[in-house]
Amino acid sequence: MIMTRIHFLVATATLAFVFSLAYASDPSPLQDFCVAIDEPKAAVFVNGKFCKDPKLASANDFFFSGLNIPGNTSNPVGSFVTPVNVAQLAGLNTLGISLARIDFAPYGLNPPHTHPRATEILVVLEGTLYVGFVTSNPDNKLFTKVLYPGDVFVFPEGLIHFQFNGKKSNAVAFAGLSSQNPGVITIANAVFGSKPPISADVLTKAFQVDKKVIDHLQAQFWWDNN
Repeated sequence: MIMTRIHFLVATATLAFVFSLAYASDPSPLQDFCVAIDEPKAAVFVNGKFCKDPKLASANDFFFSGLNIPGNTSNPVGSFVTPVNVAQLAGLNTLGISLARIDFAPYGLNPPHTHPRATEILVVLEGTLYVGFVTSNPDNKLFTKVLYPGDVFVFPEGLIHFQFNGKKSNAVAFAGLSSQNPGVITIANAVFGSKPPISADVLTKAFQVDKKVIDHLQAQFWWDNN
């Protein structure tokens, strides 16, 4: 009986310690970085947003209109993302969710990219999409699927993924994301279109190609479809 009580007390203390660690952890970041500063006058909120007095809130703070309007896909990649995150819908602040409409021209591509702060779940409304994501090192395993209207696919947080319309007709999809500010890093834009450019010495070694190839890629106009 005494040993049972001791085991119970040890288990309870262990659980309390684990829960204290869980609740003491830092919250997930909602922007790319936050530089510490001692001068309050130069400080900003981590979310980048102030909170309105709840007494002054209205229905319009929780409303967005326009996802019925197709995005302009007449660009080099043939796709356009219409986001609905906290920047477009103030009521999303602190709620941890957002939404996007993605339009694809025939053979349009939403290029390989990542969302550093969100998992994405995609549903196809119109057309057909070839989608996929790549797992992290060292496996770098590719998971792909062809989606039709009504099909759903999920892209885990932070992993590189893409969507491609391989047909002669348009395609439309909607995506839900598990962050009010998921962020997006388009791989080609970040690597070859950074400002200032990444050193060619770094990229030639990283990609094992001639410097002329890197120079050519860095000279391109990297279109942002988001």
